[in-house]
Amino acid sequence: MSQTVTGFEVHDIRFPTSEQLDGSDAMNPDPDYSAAYLVLRTDGGAEGHGFCFTIGRGNEVTATAIEALRPYVLGRPAPHTAADLAALYFELTHDSQLRWLGPEKGVMHMAAGAVVNAAWDLAAKAAGKPVWEFLSDMTPEELVSLVDFRYLSDALTPDEALAILRAAEPGRAERAARLRAEGYPAYTTSPGWLGYSDSKLVTLAKQAVADGFEQIKLKVGADLEDDIRRMKLARAAVGPGIRIAVDANQRWDVAEAVRWMSALAPYEPHWIEEPTSPDDILGHAAVRAGQPVKVATGEHVANRVMFKQLLQAEAVDYVQIDAARVAGVNENLAILLLAAKYGRPVCPHAGGVGLCELVQHLSMFDYVAVSGSWEDRIIEYVDHLHEHFADPVVITSGRYAAPDAPGFSAQMLPESIAAHRYPEGPVWQARTTSEPRTSEPRTSEPRTTEENDR
Repeated sequence: MSQTVTGFEVHDIRFPTSEQLDGSDAMNPDPDYSAAYLVLRTDGGAEGHGFCFTIGRGNEVTATAIEALRPYVLGRPAPHTAADLAALYFELTHDSQLRWLGPEKGVMHMAAGAVVNAAWDLAAKAAGKPVWEFLSDMTPEELVSLVDFRYLSDALTPDEALAILRAAEPGRAERAARLRAEGYPAYTTSPGWLGYSDSKLVTLAKQAVADGFEQIKLKVGADLEDDIRRMKLARAAVGPGIRIAVDANQRWDVAEAVRWMSALAPYEPHWIEEPTSPDDILGHAAVRAGQPVKVATGEHVANRVMFKQLLQAEAVDYVQIDAARVAGVNENLAILLLAAKYGRPVCPHAGGVGLCELVQHLSMFDYVAVSGSWEDRIIEYVDHLHEHFADPVVITSGRYAAPDAPGFSAQMLPESIAAHRYPEGPVWQARTTSEPRTSEPRTSEPRTTEENDR
């Protein structure tokens, strides 16, 4: 039975993670993990959940951007099929006036992703499947229909995408069964935050190995001598058989990145992540060519077109999609197909609040229905804030367990929403802070349909 979207609620949710320096790195020393969080409701009682991830100040801006997309969903039939989800994605990203704000990048594009992802959550729940399975059960033709090939056709045509998906089709059932039985490989960043003490780094690195992780990641970029010391400590803690990736979070100019990574290279970093500006395609290519460590990037790459250029320019070894940076599932499907065309493994960015919950579905779908491989592929895991979700990720022996609950695993618990709503939630009311406010506080309740219709 067709249902109509009758509710569109946006919440500004923030967690004071800066108090413990969780998430701290060379460019972001005091992050408060946050979500501009959307709930879609239908007249049949169904709900779809999606969000934009931010690190605190400015979360109210992304929440307002999501609000601006209300007319595209409210009062319309709830999407259920590939055709419905393609139509919504194209309408949001092709709006001629909203597009001017990007085009197809920045806060407005992220807001479109929150709405698209909430729609996928709604549709997958209606189908009774987790999103990774919902996607994997679509035909190659349906999957290709979800992708916007504008600006991609010089690198990937619809026919090429169809060929990639058809080539992976025969083994889907076997790979899905293996995924359910074994889970998907994970690595952890939890030991490596730049604000952590040496003793905390060592303790958490040893714990990661004991927990079954075969890769950890350290934040770098503030001070070279500190980074060398921390790499030595981490290597001694985990032993020679564990990979250690490093992440500069865009800290360096190109020449500095080459110099810094040449100095760290003797300690065998598995990759250098975001060595320079995420917009600098040729800079990434120069870093890749100028020193021996492989290059990874993607969490701040604005859209499929920039991923296309990174791959065309041979600027990246590992493609790091982000479930909430681009315009949702549809655009990430385009990026997965580009990575498959160019033979680059996808190792998503996660962590934050809810990003692990979302992106696991995209990697699992990639394994089942696109690349057909998890060789040299791995999903980031950070042990923060999962307790706030109704269907949190499950990590067993260093691997993500395949979700089996219908939807996108995006639903936050009502009590967590109430407690962490900014600035009036009790967590924030109880916090003594000198943080400057850059906007007027949001009201204690999300705006209702009736209030917005006045």
